[in-house]
Amino acid sequence: MKIIQTAAIGLLVTFSAASVSADPAADFAALVADFDAHEQARDPITAGRDGDLDALARWPEASPAAVAQRLAAEAGMHARLQAIDIAALVEHDQVSYRVLDYLLGTRLELGRLEHQRMAFTNDSGFFSVPTQLANSTRPRNATEAQAWISRLNALPGYLEDHRAWLQRGVDSGFVQPEAVVAEVIAQIATIAEASAQDSELLQPIQHLPKSIPAAERERLIGEARAALEDQALPAYRALLAFLRDDYLAQPRTSIGISEVPGGREYYRAVVRYHTTLDLTPEAIHQRGLAEVQRIRAEMDAVIEDSGFEGSFAEFLAYLRTDPKFYANTPEELLMHAARIAKLADDAMPAFFRHLPRLPYGVRPVPDSMAPNYTTGRYWSGNLAAGEAGGYMVNTYALDQRPLYELPALTVHEAVPGHHHQIAIAQELENVPDFRRRAGITAFAEGWALYTEHLAQEMGIYRSAYEHFGRLTYEMWRACRLVVDTGLHWYGWSREQAQACLLENSALAPLNARTEISRYISWPGQALAYKLGELLIRELRADAQAAHGDDFDLRAFHDRLLDDGAMPLSALEEKMRAWIDDNR
Repeated sequence: MKIIQTAAIGLLVTFSAASVSADPAADFAALVADFDAHEQARDPITAGRDGDLDALARWPEASPAAVAQRLAAEAGMHARLQAIDIAALVEHDQVSYRVLDYLLGTRLELGRLEHQRMAFTNDSGFFSVPTQLANSTRPRNATEAQAWISRLNALPGYLEDHRAWLQRGVDSGFVQPEAVVAEVIAQIATIAEASAQDSELLQPIQHLPKSIPAAERERLIGEARAALEDQALPAYRALLAFLRDDYLAQPRTSIGISEVPGGREYYRAVVRYHTTLDLTPEAIHQRGLAEVQRIRAEMDAVIEDSGFEGSFAEFLAYLRTDPKFYANTPEELLMHAARIAKLADDAMPAFFRHLPRLPYGVRPVPDSMAPNYTTGRYWSGNLAAGEAGGYMVNTYALDQRPLYELPALTVHEAVPGHHHQIAIAQELENVPDFRRRAGITAFAEGWALYTEHLAQEMGIYRSAYEHFGRLTYEMWRACRLVVDTGLHWYGWSREQAQACLLENSALAPLNARTEISRYISWPGQALAYKLGELLIRELRADAQAAHGDDFDLRAFHDRLLDDGAMPLSALEEKMRAWIDDNR
């Protein structure tokens, strides 16, 4: 009998291997169906987008009791999975097995360590989910509008569930650093102190379709404002008071996660979660140092080719200060981003046979999030719900958003990066739902970083400065390997971490500061990009060497993405089999 213990919440879940039938395929199919149903119940936001009207009115349950119940169910499913012989499954089920094993195994490990105690980063988290959803939710009828109003009325319970976890963090010393909390307080204050009329949370009701009669529209708007005034905004104000008065009563002044109780064990766990590899922080740190040295040599060559006369530091100063490298208005920055996006769109058929149906838009980051948000990000769309993907461009502090970095940013976030990969996964057929939605950082970010390199072949970089911008972005990700392990394993200061970015890349100072805050608040996540990209580039080089003149780049790219996201070990096994089969 297998026994799974979720020690942090004191639950024992037992599963008898003797109860498994002699049909592994049937056992696995039943498990997949149970897991997909579990995911729909666990995530009403996704379920609502998929058409579940009841789910449209709810938030994810996040209380300690709900999390304990969820982990118990996941422990039971993981035990069932371990009792199935993967070798007895067909190939596409073997991929599902590996993805499911990763999802359940890492959830159990992080759940044991109560990672919910730190449920936000410097720029987002549970508190920003409602405003992000408000920016993408557009009710199509009065029933869906009423569901959004129900969500507004339910916001106090959602925020209180997370506040309970934050209190457990305070009680155990597992909290975010003071500077990170200060950045989050500023964002929550923007939400909490807005009037009901000006609140971002009112947007879904303000954009009701004209097909709804005027009287009905006025009733819904009135109910939404009442929900904001009576429920949602007071709940945000209560959260704000808790963070100011209780969470910061004894502020944490250290910045590395290894400084909190159990922090070193937690860091090893998040390294495994984000990279999908069992690498030591020491090995990752050394890999990062080697990449920094390699990329720096390429940067020097680009500077020489540009004709600039001066030192590396002088070239960086030139890029950071010359007005020609910066947009004058938010609209101008968005226009540049949109132009680059269309250049990439134009090149896509030459590098991919399979293109997704879902389009994407170029949008500004919402004002309430922009000051602490990254330079750009991708927000997933949903074809069934009528939502395009979103390439989100930060138009705050334009003097910190250089145009020479915009091509690399655009291909990373839009196509052929995140939008292409995620939309392809969403449209997969004959796979479990969890395969369409699996967010495996090392795969997704590794792919997006690889596409920055691919964009050279696509003709996206039009000047030496844009090529240097690409190398700046690659250096940025190499520095992440050094900086994340430096901060959380070796006890680096913020100044040491920022120096790696500022001295080796053309990143704007604000961007560097924001990034370091992100790494401090989100241990391990920054490690996934470079490790995933390096594997993909290695696989491509091996495929080209093996196939010679018969190498088909479009087939290689399509095969990389045609099963959705997966752990890097599974990706390597899959692609090496493809290389051998196509010799």
